[in-house]
Amino acid sequence: MKIFLYFEIMNPKICVVGSANIDQISYAQRVPLDGETVFGDSYQMGFGGKGANQAVMAGLLGADTYMIACLGTDVYRDMTIDNFKEKNVKTDFIQIVDGSSGVAPIWVDGNGQNRIIVISGANDQIDSKKAIKSLGEIGNVSLIVGQAEIPMEVNYEVFKFAKRNNITTIFNPAPGRLLDEQFLENVDWLIPNETEFEIISNTNLTKENILKYSNKINSKLIVTLGEEGAIFVNDDIIEEFKAPNVDVIDTTGAGDAFVGAFSFALSENYSVSDAINFAINKASLSVTKKGTQSSYSSSE
Repeated sequence: MKIFLYFEIMNPKICVVGSANIDQISYAQRVPLDGETVFGDSYQMGFGGKGANQAVMAGLLGADTYMIACLGTDVYRDMTIDNFKEKNVKTDFIQIVDGSSGVAPIWVDGNGQNRIIVISGANDQIDSKKAIKSLGEIGNVSLIVGQAEIPMEVNYEVFKFAKRNNITTIFNPAPGRLLDEQFLENVDWLIPNETEFEIISNTNLTKENILKYSNKINSKLIVTLGEEGAIFVNDDIIEEFKAPNVDVIDTTGAGDAFVGAFSFALSENYSVSDAINFAINKASLSVTKKGTQSSYSSSE
């Protein structure tokens, strides 16, 4: 008699704890000066928030992705949840509070550079205890991803939970802010861009300063450099990764595309070098299209 054993293959679970916003994007050849009015070229509304963007990028790539965020009781709530579902992001653990959801007015100039004002709304009311309970209910989480668009005390509690439970953590310190040493003890991967690095390290962006800062923290450090690619500090050695040359249309959300793609690649056991190159390529592809999540793609 033949006996067949069936094993359920468990896909790695990525859980993003962070912000969800509605992006309100205005495109103009140049942004107005103080007191000036200019005519724009076009306008679009889309889904954003650094946490949501990173979750959507990972979800589109096929990761088993969960979003823990907080939305308001406005017209944007159902729209945002439906968008997550369409992008392969599970929404069972999204929190709802009275009031408005987060919004982000964005200006994009003729060179594709963006300027963003984030109005947090419900993002500021995310509950850390509910988030940790949700993580327990999800179970077998491989990666937790966070950013600085929700209260840092929530990030601290969530990442402390992750550390206790041997869950790999990725933190994108955006918007840039000084980070508490105790919090950094719970961060496995720290991924700032150039501006954010200068803020968190309180130094200029030089290879020497990157090495010095890396030696002060326990986290593995990647600094993203936009069209210049990224830098990874590997055992006191600076490793540089170049980005492909592309026609830049809109840089909004490129950093989040990098973090989401890197998270996916790490969960799939890519080598660090391959994961960084993969993430750079996804971020580079995103800047060739308008919008934030609308510029993300699962294709090569």
